[in-house]
Amino acid sequence: MILINGATGNVGVELTRLLVGQNQRVRALVRDRRKSSLLPEVEIAVGDLNHPESLGDALAGVRRVFLLGGYPDMPGLMAQIRLAGAEHVVLLTSRSVVGGDPTNVLTAMWMGSEDAVRSSGVPWTILRPSGFMSNALRWLPQLRSGDVVKAPFANVPIAVIDPFDIAAVAAVALTADGHSGQSYALSGPEALLPAEQLRVLGRELGRNLRLEAQSDAEARDEISKSTGPATAEAFLRFFVKGEFDDSKVVPTVEAITGTKPRTLEQWVRTHADLFR
Repeated sequence: MILINGATGNVGVELTRLLVGQNQRVRALVRDRRKSSLLPEVEIAVGDLNHPESLGDALAGVRRVFLLGGYPDMPGLMAQIRLAGAEHVVLLTSRSVVGGDPTNVLTAMWMGSEDAVRSSGVPWTILRPSGFMSNALRWLPQLRSGDVVKAPFANVPIAVIDPFDIAAVAAVALTADGHSGQSYALSGPEALLPAEQLRVLGRELGRNLRLEAQSDAEARDEISKSTGPATAEAFLRFFVKGEFDDSKVVPTVEAITGTKPRTLEQWVRTHADLFR
């Protein structure tokens, strides 16, 4: 049995589909059974990663776990996973940990998650992806009212990755030998500026979309309102002060899955209905 945490998220949905397609036994952890709409082959378990003690039933009989990082009690989560007898954990974090500064709250969060997994005594694989292509969905409210999108960090290229490709690597790590104790940086096939991402989106949707660059002050205010000032400062340190370069293209997806990572055009075509 494989337990998928974040099964209704961008990566988790893709991973669940891939594993079901491989005839793997899959259990999805959700906080509210009524709000889950997963494949009928997927077993549903209720629990909350913010409360590790709630995971007992979800972990019963589980041998492999796909786990999201960033929760407040990662050591507690790993203790529950170890007690359940799990044999392998695949953890999702971020490329920002590679050479990252632990005084940055986001980097520290991911580093702490990785430390908890590595010290747990449970065999592990760590996936460190670049920024997601699905982050373009944050532009939806603006796209519903016009063709101009205001976005921060306009001069920062990111080698955006399709969550499908993260899921494809995770599926291999969960089901094949040879990945225990490995940390993999993942990226999409090319680095794109926000304006270039928007042009791809517009071309695929048949719209003349244009980027209006936010100032750093505007970015700070907007991020602070949604996620808090500490997170805003972390992003400014990443992309204004240059602490984190997320533009590097790496060959890991193809090396592990045998398939080239999907382009942004492919992602948009697959998810075009979300933008209409």
